[in-house]
Amino acid sequence: MRVLVVEDHAELAESVARMLRRDGIAADVALDGEEALLRTGVVDYDVVVLDRDLPRLHGDEVCRTLVAKASQAKVLMLTASGTVADRVEGLSLGADDYLPKPFAHAELIARIRALARRSQPPSAPILAHDDLRLDTGQRFATRAGQRVPLHPKELAVLEYLLAAQGRVVSAEELPQRVWDEATDPFTTTVKSTINRLRAKLGDPPVIQTVHGGYRI
Repeated sequence: MRVLVVEDHAELAESVARMLRRDGIAADVALDGEEALLRTGVVDYDVVVLDRDLPRLHGDEVCRTLVAKASQAKVLMLTASGTVADRVEGLSLGADDYLPKPFAHAELIARIRALARRSQPPSAPILAHDDLRLDTGQRFATRAGQRVPLHPKELAVLEYLLAAQGRVVSAEELPQRVWDEATDPFTTTVKSTINRLRAKLGDPPVIQTVHGGYRI
């Protein structure tokens, strides 16, 4: 899952992005409305976390533009005002959800994951392959009935590969969907994560390297 956090307060934006990354969610940051539209024009985000009061281009205009372009990204609108009138106005612009500040990090993550599920074709709450199972709601994986101790990024990679249902996920696609701009593209991060995931899942191996990509 890849998320764009649009917030003009740089410290808050980076704090939210770090929190999402710790939960295995790829997160980029835009500090104004114009930058947000530029980024959504080149990256297929699952969710855009959008502050309303933005410089250069108001968050309302960003939301209207995304809706007009029929963007696949779901919009979670943030605002310092939590009145019913503001919520109704935000949703009437085409936002998919609305969260007033201040917010609990756990609630923000839960809302983002719920919206991301709506941005993709419906998938089963349990992804499985032979004796490997991943609970997408509770965020854990088991193999042969035994829980596998996976870090959030390893879990995110496994979820993406399982959801591909045997399709080969290219070496370019995986970092675009599971990692973000904070990751150096010239490092071996993806390969190292795959290797750790293979080791934790054990034998027989379930992740294959095929034609420059990976599949389960």
